[in-house]
Amino acid sequence: MSRSDTASTTAPLSLVRQRGRARPGRATRSLLGALGVVLALVWVFPVYWMVNSSLLPTVVLERRTPTLLPFGGSFANFEAVFSDGSFLRALGMSLSIALITVLVCIVFAFFAALALSRFRFRGRRSFVLAVLFIQMLPAEGMFIAQYKLMGSIGLLNTVVGVSIVYIAAVVPFTIWMLRGFVAGVPADLEEAAMVDGLSRTQAFMRITFPLLAPGLIASGVYAFLQAWNEFTVALVLLDADGQTLPLWLRGFIQQSANRAIDWGQVMAASTLVAIPVIVFFVFVQGRMTSGMVSGAVKG
Repeated sequence: MSRSDTASTTAPLSLVRQRGRARPGRATRSLLGALGVVLALVWVFPVYWMVNSSLLPTVVLERRTPTLLPFGGSFANFEAVFSDGSFLRALGMSLSIALITVLVCIVFAFFAALALSRFRFRGRRSFVLAVLFIQMLPAEGMFIAQYKLMGSIGLLNTVVGVSIVYIAAVVPFTIWMLRGFVAGVPADLEEAAMVDGLSRTQAFMRITFPLLAPGLIASGVYAFLQAWNEFTVALVLLDADGQTLPLWLRGFIQQSANRAIDWGQVMAASTLVAIPVIVFFVFVQGRMTSGMVSGAVKG
């Protein structure tokens, strides 16, 4: 065997050895897996405790010994929450505002991100800087202006008025988020499809748009969470007749405090507020994961 043949055989062997050394051992993987499980339990425990407490009466919750399993529990706390019907009205209000915010934000942010990533026009850099500058403005400093603006056009205490303010607050960040996804998809893919006979619109819809699925879903999740959990703007623009779920939950706790706080009912109300977010994420997370995998661009 010649010297060159020996060198060619030893080189792959050295690469294999280096790869084998780089891989963590079974003990290390087991330790990391156990650490991940512990961290997951720490994150999940507050949610479990909320749901567990919602099934127990206040007498049990006030004992010195905590009850970790809801044996002997019931849905009486949930029945008490549903009894006056205000929860369903607040749920409809929050869902309407959140859906309007998500749809409008995705449409506006999508076209803005395409313009910023695919075209070169005068004022492009200034527009990007303006988007970043808007994110630096404190929301509390605009409450008075927002209240007067919505009042002057007759949109106080309305779903449309609150949605407009939420959209104005969420769109800048969603533009910035989607801009990164659009910039990560090479324009050469569309050009190659156009060479094969597709029009620009067909190339975009068949090639680029599916690769942007993870960005659209991530932006939608962000917009939904912002609209669903927002409290201060809704407190300024809405009255007692029309409340979102965060406002309703605050009022529910205050009513409970007037007769000594019923923690079982409070936990049941908190669980009901959290359930739509959990259901939304369960349906979306699979599409987000598959979109991230299908959106990988191979060289």
